Amino acid sequence: MRLFLVRHGETEFNRQGLALGREDVPLNETGQRQARLVATALAGEPLAAVYSSPLRRCLDTAGPIAAAHGLEVRVLPELVEMDIGEAEGLTYAQVRERYPDILGRWLGGEDLSLRPLGGESLPQVQERAWNAIARLTRVHGQESVAVVTHNFVILALLTRALGMPIASFRRLRHSVGAISVLELDGESVTVWRLNDTCHLRADDGKGWLP
Repeated sequence: MRLFLVRHGETEFNRQGLALGREDVPLNETGQRQARLVATALAGEPLAAVYSSPLRRCLDTAGPIAAAHGLEVRVLPELVEMDIGEAEGLTYAQVRERYPDILGRWLGGEDLSLRPLGGESLPQVQERAWNAIARLTRVHGQESVAVVTHNFVILALLTRALGMPIASFRRLRHSVGAISVLELDGESVTVWRLNDTCHLRADDGKGWLP
């Protein structure tokens, strides 16, 4: 199966640098434009299905992709973003000030759990997301599918695909509106594209997208 892994477009939380987990915020104007550009970039791909996290920012990114192929968006709950608990909506400085011990353990790779904040752990995110992708490979065989999801979900999937320790997720970046492409064949995973944002650099008359 060829997997087109798409991060949703920009929201106001992303633009302002606020922590964003399960809060169901919509795309902003830039994010809506990014969604259209992603759809254009994938219009020539033979997609058999388009799957999305249940959150609005992903559904609104997946919609144009699916429409370009005459498909309906299929919601996959396991693709929802990591629950970040009490960190939701805070700036990095606020998280550092309020939860220095938890942030220190997180950044040091000693403990990738946000359960003290009422959230979940990154290994939990990886397990649920990878199991969902594994089910898709059984359903779709040799087909191509698009999956629209979130930052932590994508980083957790990529570390698994690349055989990296999950604590190494900080070495990877996946921009809003970016596309990565994985090919899954049994236990073998090949990464064909990583954090591709070339399609977002198209000038639509409003300037170059970030």
